[in-house]
Amino acid sequence: MIANLSPTGDGVGRWGEDQRVVFVPDTVPGDRISARLVRVKPKYANAQLQELLEPSTYRIRPHCIVADKCGGCQWQPVDYTYQISAKQDQVVQALGRIGKFQDPPVDEILAAPSPLGYRNKVTYPLTNRRSHGEKKVQAGYYRKGSHRLVNLNQCPVQDPHLDPLLAAIKQDIQDLEWPVYNEKTHEGIIRHLSMRVGRRTEEILITLVVCNDDIPVLGAQAAAWMRDHPGIVGVCLNINSERTNRIFGKRTDCIVGRPYLVEEFAGLQFHIRANTFFQIHTEQAEALLEVILAELNLQGHETVLDAYCGIGTLSLPIARHAAQVVGLEVQEEAVKSAIANAALNNITNVTFQTGKVERLLSVQDDTPDIVLVDPPRKGCSEAVVEQLLELKAPRLVYMSCNPATLARDLKFLCQGGDYQLTRVQPADFFPQTAHVECVAFLERQSPT
Repeated sequence: MIANLSPTGDGVGRWGEDQRVVFVPDTVPGDRISARLVRVKPKYANAQLQELLEPSTYRIRPHCIVADKCGGCQWQPVDYTYQISAKQDQVVQALGRIGKFQDPPVDEILAAPSPLGYRNKVTYPLTNRRSHGEKKVQAGYYRKGSHRLVNLNQCPVQDPHLDPLLAAIKQDIQDLEWPVYNEKTHEGIIRHLSMRVGRRTEEILITLVVCNDDIPVLGAQAAAWMRDHPGIVGVCLNINSERTNRIFGKRTDCIVGRPYLVEEFAGLQFHIRANTFFQIHTEQAEALLEVILAELNLQGHETVLDAYCGIGTLSLPIARHAAQVVGLEVQEEAVKSAIANAALNNITNVTFQTGKVERLLSVQDDTPDIVLVDPPRKGCSEAVVEQLLELKAPRLVYMSCNPATLARDLKFLCQGGDYQLTRVQPADFFPQTAHVECVAFLERQSPT
């Protein structure tokens, strides 16, 4: 019997006299199954589903016809009400087990308005594969645990405006005989197809990731895409000639139209480029921002420090309620975009600084009233945590896409009595997957 779901998305059961934990992909809590052990460790085992003996009441028919093969979504067979319950538990368990918080103050998770059609950005690797005697250009996600592509013509979790483009652009690449990159031989040019859409504006930006720009009739084809698909506002070319798993290279050229799309977020306009970091789920990001603003209850006299500020996604909405916001960001291009977005919205009480966050935190002249951190999945480095403790801001806000690293960092911030964790709000930014977003609120404790 599968008892629950792991943070990586696998079903979890027990086996043997010692009731060893067994992780089984493609299973749902409540399933009765037979499985084959594929790896046995002293404290756990991994198994492969052999037969579904009795399906769980939480098991549903996936919305995607290749859900059992594609590695893009782990939880399409899981009823959405159970998905959000599992994510809530994931946050509570991480804070208890890793953070050592007893009875952590976790609010009820913010469920997504719709568990489908929410992704505002997709990036598909491309390949050539022989089918019915001829080579076909294929795009999709990799099969679970492999680098074998599962071909897609549509995807139920991406914004529906992108579905017709996926099949059309694949066909055009094939008809034009543009050489598709082979990751084994490192031959070919076209590596990835990336598409972004403004959820509020419906503007679409297309980007081809390529090894070089030696692509015949590229300009004419890009113009044809814009003509045939009115939502497209720009077609870009990103150059990545390295033998690497990293998708985007450093250089991006605009072939036709604009190098950015315009999106509306929290009542503001943002210019979003091909490789800009912007939350995948626009509506849920806004919902979590509303939680942050309500909790902070800014009165207009506060100074807020926004670490890992990116293009100003949080800095700019917060600046409308504070006296001053200072954004810190290591990526120079992101800072340029943040400055441009501030000017676009006539926001003048925000400044941005470029450099490593730990260094920028160490050179602040004054103690801010609030520090907001939104680090990548790996969380804050030890140096950043030390600087946060040294800065002694009265309030900290920690936004995270990884409950494990969130719990680790909160433990370090709170274990010495410097800060108290007052509230954690989970939110489902990634329906059909095991990922969960959180924001944690901390208050500095007065020395006794």
